[in-house]
Amino acid sequence: MTPDFVVSIGQKTTLLILYLTMPVLLSAFAVGLVISILQAATQIQEMTLAFIPKIIAVILTLFLLGGWMLGKLLLFTEEIFNLIPQVLG
Repeated sequence: MTPDFVVSIGQKTTLLILYLTMPVLLSAFAVGLVISILQAATQIQEMTLAFIPKIIAVILTLFLLGGWMLGKLLLFTEEIFNLIPQVLG
């Protein structure tokens, strides 16, 4: 197992983490931004007002993209399992 091999796996893992978390984070960010603009326009400064819509947006994102996320994760897991003989041998 060479350092290049380990770095390659690390890069693939980092990219997978970015691919899987970015849709959820962006949906929460977008909903939070919209709620913040509405709060600024109406001068309602309730801290908990953005919490429920963000949770709903995250759940919807996970519901809509969960299959794609699981597919990406399964492909990566299969790739890692297929590399086990290379690591051991």
